[in-house]
Amino acid sequence: MAFVSVPKDLTKVKNKVVLNLTKRQIICLTIAAAIGLPFYFLTRGAIGTSNAATGMVLLMLPAFLFAMYEKDGLPLEKILWNIINVKILNPAVRRYEVENLYEMQEQKSASKEKKGGKRRGKKR
Repeated sequence: MAFVSVPKDLTKVKNKVVLNLTKRQIICLTIAAAIGLPFYFLTRGAIGTSNAATGMVLLMLPAFLFAMYEKDGLPLEKILWNIINVKILNPAVRRYEVENLYEMQEQKSASKEKKGGKRRGKKR
């Protein structure tokens, strides 16, 4: 008899549409191809084949990352939005400042000294 392993957490199971890819991955890879392939075919005569291929890969890389990268069940755009939200839009506010007792002591002792300074027991 054949046995099939069933995952315990069914929320991690994604519906595959074509070629074992999800709908999101297909859309992102189509966008990558729509950006990268015309760049390659239009620039390979002017800048050379290897340079055009490198440029195509660099142009397609962000769309590929949006299609494939996922951490803790969150896609890349949600991760980037969370980072922007925490670091830029709503930065952490310091609730208190620590008082440095040593600096306060130096300021008190500096204000007590005269302009000429101390002689420290030396005679003229």
